[in-house]
Amino acid sequence: MTLDFVHTLPHDSITSLVRKAAYGLVTTCVIGTAVYAGYRVAAPEKHLIKRHRHPELNDQIEKVLDSLKISDEQLIHIMHILEEEMSAGLSPTTHKQANVKMFPTYVRNIPNGTEMGQVLALDLGGTNFRVLLIDLRGNAKIELTSKIFVIPQSIMIGDGKHLFRHLAECLAEFMAKENILHSGICYPLGFTFSFPCKQEGLASARLTAWTKGFSCSGVVNEDVVKLLQEAITEKGINAKCVALVNDTVGTLMACAYKDPSTAIGLILGTGTNACYIENLDKVGTWNGDYNEPKQVIINMEWGAFGDNGRLKNIRTKYDEEVDISSINPGKQIFEKMISGMYMGEIVRLIILDLLQHELLFLGHRDTYSDYKTPLYNRGGFYTKFVSTVETDEGIKFSNTRRVLEDIGIRNPTYDDCAIVQHICRQVSKRAARLAGAGLAVLINRIGKKNITVGVDGSLYRYHPRFKRNMERCMETLVNKDIKFKLALSDDGSGKGAAMVACVAERNFSGIFVEHDKETVDYETLTKSLIN
Repeated sequence: MTLDFVHTLPHDSITSLVRKAAYGLVTTCVIGTAVYAGYRVAAPEKHLIKRHRHPELNDQIEKVLDSLKISDEQLIHIMHILEEEMSAGLSPTTHKQANVKMFPTYVRNIPNGTEMGQVLALDLGGTNFRVLLIDLRGNAKIELTSKIFVIPQSIMIGDGKHLFRHLAECLAEFMAKENILHSGICYPLGFTFSFPCKQEGLASARLTAWTKGFSCSGVVNEDVVKLLQEAITEKGINAKCVALVNDTVGTLMACAYKDPSTAIGLILGTGTNACYIENLDKVGTWNGDYNEPKQVIINMEWGAFGDNGRLKNIRTKYDEEVDISSINPGKQIFEKMISGMYMGEIVRLIILDLLQHELLFLGHRDTYSDYKTPLYNRGGFYTKFVSTVETDEGIKFSNTRRVLEDIGIRNPTYDDCAIVQHICRQVSKRAARLAGAGLAVLINRIGKKNITVGVDGSLYRYHPRFKRNMERCMETLVNKDIKFKLALSDDGSGKGAAMVACVAERNFSGIFVEHDKETVDYETLTKSLIN
């Protein structure tokens, strides 16, 4: 029927209809092209931004992040500065003014894996307190039993005597459970006390200041080993504190029990610090004997590197903002560029900077103007978020999306996630390269053919790229005739403290005895461990 209708139309009518249809189609195309061209002319910047949203291709984003990049030449210069600062800390004439303090720890031996016996360890570094019993079986074998006790807030801010009595009570409870309390054996004990101290001997150290929420009275400027031993003796506990260590030295010692080539300990966690084995003839501040071994572990306190302004050329405006907003402005400058306490905050500040320059979260500015969200609050971007973001592979960005939602960013785009991941990678890479340069100084200084670095800390343990970024940097900076290895140290603050209590004697078969043997002479044991 339709075809019949078409056949009945005059030829001129059909031609007219075709012409009108063609004219309409051409007109529509012209108008559409004009509208699109007008859009392109009216909004060229937005178009270009959309086109170049991959962070590596966006010059404006890279200009912001360029300040975080440190060349190998700059790292070599930083290494020379660190060597000079180390010399200042080791010299008796400049030690007092030095930023990198280079404290002798009085720990002169390291374990070699042959030690045998049972040792106690205490680990106080915050609101949790650990008691450990370490059973050394020789051949680098260890069996460990431990228990965590909570330090109540009332004790953290109360009388210092109550604190140490509480520690002694926890120790007694643990020893009773392990059937070693009042066993007729006096157990040597290593004490990890992770607060600022001035060490005066292997078993003597004075607290210089409380941190981490503690403010117990009557402890600052007092010998904490003496206070602990008084509380232990008061309760009639069969243990003797023979060594006090910090977590960095403990990290070195715990690793050395399995690998005797360990010569450096490194902490990369909330804070950062390093220690290493130094020849006594280079330690001008040494006040002990010069008997064998002619070496001592030096606690560098390298977090304070740069406090005198010598790192100002590599610091960014974000580093300066982090420092100003911290509880200790002008202090721990190196630590604030590396450690977990500050890395997340640096990322947050960069995100805010890109947001203000309309380089991030485009089209959602009204949505992201709630200043109560974590993004706008100091500390709102945790360092664990940096690790989480960098674990993402591919194009889904599931971890990054979850992190951004946690800090108040709803429905982030693919480009938003890519940019945030790029920021995290640049910040963590800088930190790893700085830490690697510091280690290169120590490895080159020690100069042995094979050197193992014992490393511990949450940043090193859980960040997916930190170790590899450090190694790549160190491969360039370490002398080519030296082989180095980074090894994760197992429980430096626990096992390490026990190792320090063991290092003075290589053969414990005549010192540490089993439960059915006679009690070892108390004074003989103490002297053999401290000498």
